[in-house]
Amino acid sequence: MSGHQEDTALFHEMINRVLDKEIAPHYEQWEEQSAIPRSVWNTLGQAGMLGIDMPEEYGGAGASFEISQLAISEIARKGFGGLAGGYNIHANIVMPYLLHLGTQAQKQHYLPAMIRGDILSAIAMTEPGAGSDLAAMRTTAQRTEKGYVINGAKVFITNGLHAELVIVCAKTDPQAGAKGVSLFLVDASLPGFSRGKGIRKIGQHASDTAELFFSDLLVPHDALLGEEGRGFAYLMQELPRERLGVGAQAVGATEGVLALTLDYVQQRHAFGQRVADFQNTRFKLAEAKARLEVAKAYLNQCIGNYLKGEMGPTEAAILKLMLTEMQCDIANECLQLFGGYGYTLEYPVSRFFVDARVQTIYAGTSEIMKEVIARSMLGK
Repeated sequence: MSGHQEDTALFHEMINRVLDKEIAPHYEQWEEQSAIPRSVWNTLGQAGMLGIDMPEEYGGAGASFEISQLAISEIARKGFGGLAGGYNIHANIVMPYLLHLGTQAQKQHYLPAMIRGDILSAIAMTEPGAGSDLAAMRTTAQRTEKGYVINGAKVFITNGLHAELVIVCAKTDPQAGAKGVSLFLVDASLPGFSRGKGIRKIGQHASDTAELFFSDLLVPHDALLGEEGRGFAYLMQELPRERLGVGAQAVGATEGVLALTLDYVQQRHAFGQRVADFQNTRFKLAEAKARLEVAKAYLNQCIGNYLKGEMGPTEAAILKLMLTEMQCDIANECLQLFGGYGYTLEYPVSRFFVDARVQTIYAGTSEIMKEVIARSMLGK
């Protein structure tokens, strides 16, 4: 076994041990309460689950990027869709933004605390009036002698209720369209920062999702992340990693729902035979397996390209589109094979089904992904 395989096996075991001990016994209750307790992030931090691929100088494990994606996939495979979404934001999106764009002072201040779970993070892009159209955002950040004054609102923010740190996308030059966007590291305890109550959703109930409001919120000049006016370029630069995380979730969740279904159809009988013996069942599951294996191969290809710095927006869009649509289709087919039981909350297949649905919406809708792919072929 190579060193890389040994590392992967060790982390795989560690991740599963943590999830089985700290998450599985409580997850049902968190789903019912529509919230994961804030302390869970400290627990995950202490267990070494946060910042797996972050440098050791900030308290990370310094492991490979593939292992950080494995963590997302395993959380999703166990049916913890809400946790997978929040984890992807905190550990796979906000941390890399800081690592790649932050000053040394910003990295020293935030990353160790984020890796410990003492600071939970969110990223605020989407606005009530502009969903996937990031260039149309209205939140503004006006530069003054004392700092930047931020005004506006964001919606559908994952980790929004608990986050102590939020990367806020705002227009520093409202006239400049996409070129006027800047990113800010906003401390949620500052005056002028407020949150709406949690948004109720059809799935991923345990994931806290909120509306955020900024009213004359003053942040210091050094809260700027990267350079002024480069925000949109940074978003485009970091989106492939976010979409890889969503792809890893899709693969993990599909593996999880397929395993449940294989088990069920071999035990359940109808018309004097196992449900597994009907040709329809066999063909549906064979097709699901084939799609999953092709999806895994493409995910691995994209991870390889990302590591070489060669993964572009088109590849990320193809990955996001195909893997999330696959996840929804297979969750739907699997639920059907459970019959009436599939529609009950007692059977976890129902949670895989409802948790899957948002995957084709957040991090860029399937329609936006198709447009990105079409532009690479036909231009604007």
